[in-house]
This record gives sequence, C-alpha cells and structure tokens, in this order.
Amino acid sequence: MSKKELRPYFLLFALPTFIAFLIGFVVPFGLGIYLSFCKFTTVNDAVPVGFANYLAVFDKNIDNGEFIHALWYTTLFAIVSVITINFFGFCIAMLLTKGIRGTNVFRTVFFMPNLIGGIVLGYIWQLILNGILARFDLTLTFSEVYGFWGLIILMNWQQIGYMMIIYIAGIQNVPPELIEAAKIDGATGRQVLGHVILPMVMPSITICTFLTLTNSFKLFDQNLALTNGLPGSKSELLALNIYNTFYGRVGFEGVGQAKAVVFSLIVGALAIAQLAATHTKEVQQ
Repeated sequence: MSKKELRPYFLLFALPTFIAFLIGFVVPFGLGIYLSFCKFTTVNDAVPVGFANYLAVFDKNIDNGEFIHALWYTTLFAIVSVITINFFGFCIAMLLTKGIRGTNVFRTVFFMPNLIGGIVLGYIWQLILNGILARFDLTLTFSEVYGFWGLIILMNWQQIGYMMIIYIAGIQNVPPELIEAAKIDGATGRQVLGHVILPMVMPSITICTFLTLTNSFKLFDQNLALTNGLPGSKSELLALNIYNTFYGRVGFEGVGQAKAVVFSLIVGALAIAQLAATHTKEVQQ
C-alpha cells in the first residue's frame, strides 16, 4: 500500500501508543502537579494548601537547606560527569577506530558495565572504594567529597562504554576522503580532529551530551547504594533527596511532590537548553 492509502489508518495505528502514553505519563504527571499543591498521605485525602509546599522546598527553616544543597551538589556532579564521560568516551572511540587488533573485544569489554544494574554497581564500588579508603582509616561516608568522587568514578565506569559506541558510529560515518583531502592540504592531526572530525561528529556529541546530562541529574540507584546520602544528607543528589523527603519524613509528602515537580522542570529546561545549544553549533558548522 502507498503512503496515501495508509494515511486514513494513521490514527488506528497510533491510538494504542497514545493511550499508553496518556496512562503511563500524562495522567500521573498531571496528578503529581495537582498533589504538589496539596497536603496528603494518600491520593484520596489530598487537601489543597496553595503554594505552601513550594515555599517549604526553599525554606531553610523547614527543609534545613537540604534541597538547595542537593541542587548544587547535583549540578557540580553533572558538570564533571558530562565532561569526563564524553572526553574519555570520545578518546576511546578514536583509539578503537584506528584498526588495532582486538577492537571488537575491547568494545564489548568497555560496553559491559552499562548492562549492570545501578544498585549492584553501587554496592560493588562501595566495597572497592571503601577497601581502598580503609587503608587511610576513611570511608566514602566520611565526607561528601569522597562520596562525590566515588559517584564520578562509578558513573564514568558505567557510561563511558555506552557513549563510546555512539561516538564510534559517528566517527565511522566521517567520509575518509575528507580526512585524506585535509592531510594532502597539509593539515596536522589536531587540525583534522578540530576542523573535520569534530564537526562531522556533532550529532553524536549532541546525543551523548544529552544522555549524560539527563542521566546525571536523574541518578538515584547508584547514589542510594554507594552512600545513601551520608554523611548527614551531604552526598544526596536531587533524586535521592526527593525520595527521602517523600518516604522518610511524615507529613512531608506534599513537599516531596513539589520537589519532584521542580526537579522535572529543571531537567526539562536543561535538556531543551542543551539541545538548542548543540543544534545551533551544528547549524553554524
């Protein structure tokens, strides 16, 4: 059948997915926004309280400044994660597109950590890092600094291989004749990288930056398993802070829901800003 003949059946094919989207995302998200303006213990006993929950989120006397600390802590974590994961992922991808022996084995080995669940990874790295720090009579929960760098190491180990695969696909799509032409014109290796390879790999950079940025802000399982926010909630990322507020503080369900809405807006705004910035760079190049 031609596209014209299939067009009347578009809604029929799209309807199941649209219904699933409504049930699985739109309705829960809308209900969550409503509950963020309520005081409740269950959905059935919600009582509207206006903007009280949102004011409590940023009130240091009520929240002890935990949300603000988690926001800055997560922002710093996201910046370091995005830079390190993409840098090492791209470098490894460049090495593995040079035709060295055992390339497929290396790709598999680097990608495998991405298949391990976050909770499992958290406990594995907790044992490893605490074993190293024990030599200095320290643990990951001694200071939020140790927890921070522990999370950075864990995230790099888990996600570098995944980003590497995306970068490899982008690098392999660079026409060899462009690189050869640049070399014939006298371009150095650095100039070829900066003026030929990187501009051609911008779609891959956009995807990897988007994934690492959103994954960093949404990180939960690894944070829970590695430090559980200790010491004193100082190593809590935003997702764990919201979880602990909603489930760990009686009467703060509405505040936890308000935090979740603020969190969603922050992640959405960052994702849109990042996509717009990288898209503009692609157009310029």
